Amino acid sequence: VQLQASGGGLVQAGGSLRLSCAASGLKLGNYAFAWFRQVPGKEREVVSCIRSGDGDTGIVYADSMEGRFTISSDDARNTVYLQMNRLTPEDTAVYYCTADYTLSPQAMARSPSPEAFDVWGQGTLVTVSS
Repeated sequence: VQLQASGGGLVQAGGSLRLSCAASGLKLGNYAFAWFRQVPGKEREVVSCIRSGDGDTGIVYADSMEGRFTISSDDARNTVYLQMNRLTPEDTAVYYCTADYTLSPQAMARSPSPEAFDVWGQGTLVTVSS
């Protein structure tokens, strides 16, 4: 099982980026997927979560990201996306995609911690300049 995150980069404030998480060795619909982000010296923070097999439209957890970030999945491509719009310098972080086979919808609704996830991809750096 492998997750490959991509799509990070340098963008000006107000711009957009779309992160991709390509999964191999697993079927997308059987897993809950999430994006976390981490700034040096701080804990890893959950951004958004989706479980495509349940027809889930996804959850964005922080008020600061709601309305700007959207998670989606493409079962045919076995890929999960994070569309990020109206980016601010506070969004600068390393973004990680992760997956878990057993995470329940109830656990998803409670802003899951990193420990709830079994499979992690490498991070992709997002830098937003002011």
